[in-house]
Order: sequence, then C-alpha cells, then structure tokens
Amino acid sequence: MQQTNASERLDLAAMVADLNALLRLKTTVIGIKMFARVEDMEAVEKIRRPNAVHTTDQIVSMASRLGWTVGITGDDLVGAQCRAVIGLGPQDDTWLKGENYVGVWHGTAEDARKRQEALDVVPFGRYQAMAVSPLLSGRLDPPDICLVYATPGQMIILINGLQYVGYKKFEWGVVGETACADSWGRALKTGEPSLSLPCFAERRYGGVPDEEMLMALKPADLAKAIAGMKQLAKNGLRYPIAPYGIQNDVRAGMSVSYGKK
Repeated sequence: MQQTNASERLDLAAMVADLNALLRLKTTVIGIKMFARVEDMEAVEKIRRPNAVHTTDQIVSMASRLGWTVGITGDDLVGAQCRAVIGLGPQDDTWLKGENYVGVWHGTAEDARKRQEALDVVPFGRYQAMAVSPLLSGRLDPPDICLVYATPGQMIILINGLQYVGYKKFEWGVVGETACADSWGRALKTGEPSLSLPCFAERRYGGVPDEEMLMALKPADLAKAIAGMKQLAKNGLRYPIAPYGIQNDVRAGMSVSYGKK
C-alpha cells in the first residue's frame, strides 16, 4: 500500500474519539497494515505472534474484540483461502477451482469456480506479513486500511458522511462465503471504501455479532466520513436515529430539516 508522509498523518486517537461520539460504536475500530518484510511486522510495538493456526477472521477479531496487536505470515493461517485474500498465498489454478467448496457452499464445481473468480484479493508476491491493531494504539501509524464494525443504522450514517462532500454512488457486491474479500480484500486491493455483510466464517470464527456489518476504508476516507458526519449532526441528522412514529403527521418532522429550503 502507498505510504503516508509524516506531514499528512492523521490524528488517529482523535478520529476514534469522534467515531465513538458520533456513532456510539460497541466494537473497537482497528487498522490493518501489510508488510513487504516479516522483520518490519515483527518490529511493531507490542506485537503478538500466534502460537496456533487461525483464520484471518480470528486474527482481525483479536484486535477488534480483544484489543490486541497481532502480526501474522501466511504460515499462521489455516488454508489457501485466508492466505490468498490478503495476498500471502497464491491465487493459482488449484485455488481458482475451489474444489473444497463443492458440496459445502456450492452445488457444482462450476459454481465454486465462479465464486473464487468473483473474490477481490490482494495480488500475491507484494507482501510477506500482516499486522492488525486497535486504531487508538497508534502502533500502525498509518495503517493501510481501517475496519469499522457497525449496525445498519450506524453504517448508513457513516456512508452518508462519506457522501456529504464529493458525492458518489457506492456499488458493492456480495460474494457470499469469504465475505472478507468484500471488505478488507477489496479495500486493500482497490483503496476504495468497501462494505460487507460478514459471512458464516466471520461470525463463527471471528465472533462477529449478528447485527454488525463491516466497512473497510483508508484512514483518509474515514477522516472524510467523520467530517461529513459532524456536519450532518449539525443539520440534525445524527445517530441514534429517533423513530418519529408511523402514524404521526410527517409535516412537522420534515419541516425541521426542509422547512426553510
């Protein structure tokens, strides 16, 4: 990932404070950073190294659920799927066939192959290691991407903040299983804000609650979203979104936002 100059670095602690004030998040906001050399990952302050084999979902949740700073190589991950999404393993012909998923997640070999081809993954060969850490710790300053777990109500306000200035329509996909490719895989590959519905594996092994979605985005985009959400809050558009009442005359409520327009 492209590195940020010291003069361009954001105040990560202030960003976390703003996010929690604006969205009342329950889950720790974290960063992911990829490393071309294992030695650089191992040099991160207070880095923990696994002593067992894990999924990437588990590694990410060690940061978001436990507050740990954890570093891994491909050898620490359970299989080719986890390694390939973050570029720590090859996306070769064997991987593309997805044979292990036939009769499990897909009815035919063709279905499994199509799913594998649909995944957004980091190109293999650029990186040897990855680290995750709470954004507040500042240990990955700057991280390549940030991960924000949020409920749908919180997430739409975050998206509205991203769209407040420099509007664009976001179009995201759902690959199904291996949804981490929709979030951190896509964000690491493209640099674009990437939303996902965490999949079975993320919820079973990563402990993601039923109600949470996941947004992966660059620190600069997160700062943009925060600035937008602050302006929305001044306009009376904030989280939590208070129910107005489905039987009430809507004109009084609408006039608060649009009455002078």
